[in-house]
Amino acid sequence: MPTSLQGIEDAQTLAQAIVDTIHEPLLVLDAEFRVLAASRSFYAIFQVDPEHTIGRPLYWLGDGQWNIAALRVLLETIIPERVAMDGFEVEHDFPGLGARTMLLNARKVIYERSANTTILLAFTDITARRAIEREKEELLERTEDLLAQQQTLLQEMQHRVANSLQIIASILMIKARAVTSEETRQHLSDAHQRVMSVAEVQAHLHASGGVERIEVGGYLTKLCASLAKSMIGEDRPIILEVVADEGEIGSDKAVSIGLIVTELLINAVKYAFPAGTPDAQVMVTYTSAGDGWTLTVADNGVGKTPDAAPGKHGGLGTVIVDALVKQLGATMKVQSVGGVSVSITHAASVLLPQAA
Repeated sequence: MPTSLQGIEDAQTLAQAIVDTIHEPLLVLDAEFRVLAASRSFYAIFQVDPEHTIGRPLYWLGDGQWNIAALRVLLETIIPERVAMDGFEVEHDFPGLGARTMLLNARKVIYERSANTTILLAFTDITARRAIEREKEELLERTEDLLAQQQTLLQEMQHRVANSLQIIASILMIKARAVTSEETRQHLSDAHQRVMSVAEVQAHLHASGGVERIEVGGYLTKLCASLAKSMIGEDRPIILEVVADEGEIGSDKAVSIGLIVTELLINAVKYAFPAGTPDAQVMVTYTSAGDGWTLTVADNGVGKTPDAAPGKHGGLGTVIVDALVKQLGATMKVQSVGGVSVSITHAASVLLPQAA
């Protein structure tokens, strides 16, 4: 059966035992902020003894080491208006301890049968925690600075690569205009288109501000617009249309897809539409589902035999397309019904069920 304490001495003994049991430094103060009790950890950590602690005002302890402006605000301003205060942070240079950051929790105890009040004041040393947090913040700042420098270098590299590609493309075009051999001129022109295809990828990456993944629809639209501007003349009007979903792909794969589209467009413009072909059209479509996708380049031209490769007339084009399709881990299908349709398909990954 529960029993009550028999007298005030028993209550004081129990209270002191509780205070001493607490691991963190703890003080019990009266309404005038005089120390009524202190935990053993308080004496040990702050290097004071009971003789110079009990009955003395808090601000006098340890040659005035607790005469701290922030602590006065807590005890004299906040506590009178509130019953409790948690997480009050104090930074101070304590004699014998050095600079410390303390987290203070205070509770005002109001008694039913007495007008007296008592204040419980607990201390937690968070110096090490704050030091770790500051180190993390400094590390984060350094990391952000390094990332900013990396981004600047990347942008500079992209700018230089774009300029280099433009120079190469210009040289190829100048050479194509200067040579007398029609075959050589055509080869130089094709090389120019391939360089422009890579340059368009670089430009799109730079505009999107990233190098990891790009949106395929926007990229193909810009690429085909650039190719049409240089490949399709007014004397041979060909409608070039792009239809793509919102799928994204890695920038490395985007380069390969761009080169495939370039080769297939070069082939279609060269061979699908003899002079005077009305309503000539090339359709570029891209659909995706997960990491699977299908790229199709189809024209409504004169067509060819079903077993003909898309780059049959170019030689190098065939080699390039075949190599890029293998590099992408995709398959190619060629159909010739009312024109030529070339589909490049990358199958979606199949997730196998995990064993129980």
